[in-house]
Amino acid sequence: MKLDLLLICLAVGISVPASDAGVTEEQMWAAGKLMRDVCLPKFPKVSAEVADGIRNGQIPNSKDTNCYINCVLEMMQAIKKGKFQVEASLKQMDVLLPDNYKAEYRQGITACKDSTVGLKNAPNCDPAQALLSCLKSNIKVFVFP
Repeated sequence: MKLDLLLICLAVGISVPASDAGVTEEQMWAAGKLMRDVCLPKFPKVSAEVADGIRNGQIPNSKDTNCYINCVLEMMQAIKKGKFQVEASLKQMDVLLPDNYKAEYRQGITACKDSTVGLKNAPNCDPAQALLSCLKSNIKVFVFP
């Protein structure tokens, strides 16, 4: 998974910064497109239209969409085996988001730190749906590939 993220960053020209320097919006969306392009074919019942809806904040609750969301969140290192990876998410935020998104995302990540607690990952990837729904509710400028 870390190799996938590194390859995505290299493919869109994102260097892993030593500081808190972010990326441009164009780079952010390019990285997101690559993640989407990896995950979407794994879930053929999730159409491009449904994925677009998720990107626009319409988050359905079905096994296939939840597991698609889980795939993307795993590529972002935000979730692992159904558990929200708060510290990893904060680190990835610095790599994958433009500077003007960071303060709000930091607050949203902190607000959602317990959103996956007590949820079972198998068989429906419920923690991913719960996490993404929480983030959408707590972050005004919602971004998801």
